[in-house]
Amino acid sequence: MNIAAKVLEPTSVDLLSEAVHQNHALSPAGLLERTFTFAFRSMVYPQIWEDPRADMEALELTSQSRVVTIASGGCNVMSYLAANPAQIYAIDLNQTHIALLKLKLAAARHLPNHTTFYRFFGAADDRRNVQLYHDLVAPHLDAGARAYWEGRDITGRRRISRFARNFYRYGLLGRFIATGHLAARVFGANPKRMLEARTIEEQQDIFAREIAPAFDHPVLRWITSNRASLFGLGIPPVQYDALSGGGARPMADVLKERAHRLATGFDLKDNYFAWQAFGRRYAAGGAGPCPPYLDKENFLAIKTRTNRVTVIHDNMIRFLSNEPAGSLDRYVLLDAQDWMDDGALNALWSEITRTAQPGARVIFRTAGEATILPGRVSSAIVENWTYDAARSAEIHAKDRSAIYGGFHLYVKAS
Repeated sequence: MNIAAKVLEPTSVDLLSEAVHQNHALSPAGLLERTFTFAFRSMVYPQIWEDPRADMEALELTSQSRVVTIASGGCNVMSYLAANPAQIYAIDLNQTHIALLKLKLAAARHLPNHTTFYRFFGAADDRRNVQLYHDLVAPHLDAGARAYWEGRDITGRRRISRFARNFYRYGLLGRFIATGHLAARVFGANPKRMLEARTIEEQQDIFAREIAPAFDHPVLRWITSNRASLFGLGIPPVQYDALSGGGARPMADVLKERAHRLATGFDLKDNYFAWQAFGRRYAAGGAGPCPPYLDKENFLAIKTRTNRVTVIHDNMIRFLSNEPAGSLDRYVLLDAQDWMDDGALNALWSEITRTAQPGARVIFRTAGEATILPGRVSSAIVENWTYDAARSAEIHAKDRSAIYGGFHLYVKAS
């Protein structure tokens, strides 16, 4: 690529600004949006917070599936490979997420066995991981990804060393969870005790005794009333508003409700999201639940399919606009539409509709309970799609990530 082309290539800041900024820079809302953009350009999700098992059930992936998805922390992209799709296009605005997915792909391809791969991304707290990176993974990364992992963070340590010090404690999400644990202790709670539960009934009892009271503390209620308080969860101001019903409900009550579902809605032996939220790790020695890409039974399949993933630093609308009509059949939008204004929503669904094959499936999550398309996306576009409300509700009930208001499945008319 020549120098002129490099100058024109959008940066993470450019892409995030396109996605988030909806108000004048000097307005209160505009200042908040730009603060979020500044925070979001660094590592946000060491682990993606959407359940890939729920995704794959709704997507019904086949060996012919050509998937477009937002990359985020890369866990779900890697996990989808277990279902044997033909191609995955993983797109993200955030260059650090791009670097993380590239690291996972290269590690799956070049680490010798599941033991070393799990130690790297499952335990993520062993000094040997740094040496493995230099010996077996780094030579296979492109210059940008390698520069990121070998670069230094604000503490002066190389970023790759985070895999020797529990990688899941880093990023905005990792620090948000750490802050939540600290706040809980100040307010008299201990989230880690949740992991002592052996039954759903014990989970319910521990939540009621140890965690629920913290959400009623006046200081926590005041903190969470600030629209910037959830930046660590990757929630911009517009999504904060959706989560609180436009201010109709106190955010502390919403968070308490979602935390209750995370803590008690699923058996801890089957919910790695709860392990991360309450323990800041996966179960020791791989003795508990983990993302599908870290399961031993999936390792060889994922290892041999990594060449099916194309990683792209861009926004999804621009990517889709360059794809042929009728060339794709699975779309994973995560919760990104909560960020979008009506113009962006219509542009996105126009391109999805153009590129989608008959029978194509689109899944996404929302902070609120209802699908956000009716009344916002043109009826001329929406009429090409069938909203499967029953299946959406069924999958939402199975979604172990537990923090979203709704899961939504649309199927293109044949």
